[in-house]
Amino acid sequence: MIGRRTVLGAAGASLLTAPALAQAYPSKPIKMVVPYPPGGGTDGLGRITAERLQEKLGQPIVIQNIGGASGTTGSDTVRRADPDGYTLLFNASLFALGKTILPSCPYDPQTDFRAIAQAGEAPLVLLCNNNVPGTDYASTMAAMAKEPKKYFFALSSGGSAGHIATLAFLKRTGIPLDTILYKGTAPANADLIAGNVQLFMDPWTALLPLATSGRARGLFVTSKERTQLAPNIPTSAEVGLTDFNLSSWYGVWAPKDTPGPVVAKLAGAMTEVSKDPAFLAKTTSLGIVPTARGPADFAAFIKGEVETNVALLNAAGYKPE
Repeated sequence: MIGRRTVLGAAGASLLTAPALAQAYPSKPIKMVVPYPPGGGTDGLGRITAERLQEKLGQPIVIQNIGGASGTTGSDTVRRADPDGYTLLFNASLFALGKTILPSCPYDPQTDFRAIAQAGEAPLVLLCNNNVPGTDYASTMAAMAKEPKKYFFALSSGGSAGHIATLAFLKRTGIPLDTILYKGTAPANADLIAGNVQLFMDPWTALLPLATSGRARGLFVTSKERTQLAPNIPTSAEVGLTDFNLSSWYGVWAPKDTPGPVVAKLAGAMTEVSKDPAFLAKTTSLGIVPTARGPADFAAFIKGEVETNVALLNAAGYKPE
């Protein structure tokens, strides 16, 4: 009799699991892991997102920065966490390429995580050192085409949005410029200003201040429209690069076995965040374009991005280190 009651009780509990989860979650603070040190672009948007998301969910969201191994240390911490919705990952598009750029990566971003929502994207800007001949995109490229071995292209990190965009740009223009790989945007920026490299393309959240201050020359932005943060810089289409609308994007993930009701609750809250006036004001001031892709759309978007970018890296002969 006791055994029969136990079985019936367990069966009844299982029937209530999904609705109960949806209603009860979240009942305690949530940890959001940013797999990079504080102060970078991913960390900044992650904090803005967490601030608004906790208001929608009614529970504190605590940012935990776990850097190391190009973001894989913090990301793997989330992969191994309990799939209960209380440990989330906030990461950038570089994360999605996994072993393509980091052979030692211990996970598959598409199968070992549950895509929750895309938070935003940041188009790129191509900057040029002020000492390079030319006054605009056409005259600068003409000067480089004449003596390509004199000029170098900086890369902030292997497999990043800027790296992929640079490969696409060099393939499109046919100018044989050598690239130099740096460990982040800051050292690349420093060498661009010093003239040790002459071109650098990366998300405009970190590079536009150089252009607006006159320390570097902005040749184009990869958005479909000019940015209000630097309205004098033309778009890629305006300089003749049609369909060159690349960007770095950011999103929220959870461990792969996170229950559907919890995923739906998080995704719904992220949709509300994407429309929140305070969120829109902060992201716009940083040059970030908010997006509202939910789990299915975000997963499909990631799949397409990975296929496109892997093909581009392979065509360029990229060998991960």
